[in-house]
Amino acid sequence: MSDSLLPYAVGAAKRARRAAVRMRRRVEQMHTVPAIDGVKPRPLLRPVHFSVSGGRTLNFAVTFPRRPEAVGAAHLEMSRGRKVVHVELEQEPQSDGSLLLTATAPLRHDDPSETGTRGPVLSSGMWRMEVVVTESDGRELRAKIASAPAESSDGPTLATSPSPTSGAVFRPVRSVDGRSMLNVRGPRHQAELTSFELRWDRITVHGRLIAPRAPFEEYVAEAVLRRSSKAAAAPVTWDGDRFTFDVPLAEMAVGRTTRTWDMHLKAGGNRIKIARRLTDVRHPKQVYRTPFRIVALDNGSLARVHAYVTPAGVLAVSCTGFGTAPRGAEEVA
Repeated sequence: MSDSLLPYAVGAAKRARRAAVRMRRRVEQMHTVPAIDGVKPRPLLRPVHFSVSGGRTLNFAVTFPRRPEAVGAAHLEMSRGRKVVHVELEQEPQSDGSLLLTATAPLRHDDPSETGTRGPVLSSGMWRMEVVVTESDGRELRAKIASAPAESSDGPTLATSPSPTSGAVFRPVRSVDGRSMLNVRGPRHQAELTSFELRWDRITVHGRLIAPRAPFEEYVAEAVLRRSSKAAAAPVTWDGDRFTFDVPLAEMAVGRTTRTWDMHLKAGGNRIKIARRLTDVRHPKQVYRTPFRIVALDNGSLARVHAYVTPAGVLAVSCTGFGTAPRGAEEVA
């Protein structure tokens, strides 16, 4: 490198370091919440592990500084205001004489859209956590929980994802005084794609409406042409909060130009995209792969269609018309 370019390289390296520091601080701020009881120095139990996997499974482990024979029972207490829930802790004696307390439990949200049947029910808000141990002599000990080690954010799955049973988000956070807490956010209004069927004459979409803002029967399905206001409607069949409809391919596959349509549910003036969001998959398009298919439409024409999930998880369908099918052609399914 010439001497004339050296100052520019040094300056670029300094800017890169400053950007990395700003990014690290931003990530720390995203996972930090204000202290609830004030900043008070006190001994805390440092967890070995604290996470919520799959959007709803609480995984917790902490080392307790007592010999196993001195502990009668233990549970994890989560509280928010006057609401208190308990999760039983399993006792696992260690070779060094210490005691490891662990818990694995499904979490549920108190929203009506929740379909889970097991585990503690939590409402939206910030939940404090304590380990409560009952010793063999009946005495009860309480200990706050320090912040857990930060998890790696890379990999094929997300560290934090919505619950597949309710759409709520259970996210471990830390307070400014270094305590572990659980931040619970309620489900958002969304149309969740559960599956779709590629047949020789149609595409059938199955999904679930979460946190609806109107009666189910007011929602209709629409295919909206990308970068356009043109839409093709389709009737919807409802079974509770579950919906099913056939993609209106006859109205979408017009001409030999390939067009891409996004699938929506619409009620009144509100339109929401049908998407696969209740998952911890980081890159949906790379995982949910689907083939192209030639379908025979009701009007006798053929169309080349491709139903797929975009990188954002939205259900999209690309269509290309081919004209009429050969005379005497029959569907083979």
